[in-house]
Amino acid sequence: MEAEMDIGMLWFDNDKNSELNTKVERAAAYYQRKYGQSPNICFVHPSMISVSEKQRKAAAIELRTSQSLLPNHFWLGIYSQ
Repeated sequence: MEAEMDIGMLWFDNDKNSELNTKVERAAAYYQRKYGQSPNICFVHPSMISVSEKQRKAAAIELRTSQSLLPNHFWLGIYSQ
């Protein structure tokens, strides 16, 4: 089943000194403060994840790829399975 998310928060982070997991965790912390709940999914541009890691997690957040996002942009939100 494909993950769906209707509403999310777009986050930009081009810090070259931070790992992908750190960027996702930073964005998730802001999301938590702003919306009062933790996101459980984050979409990123495919170039940000290696081919062997097409589906993985950063902390408790599932990472997925989307061609519609630009590099260094993160679309976080909540989806139910």
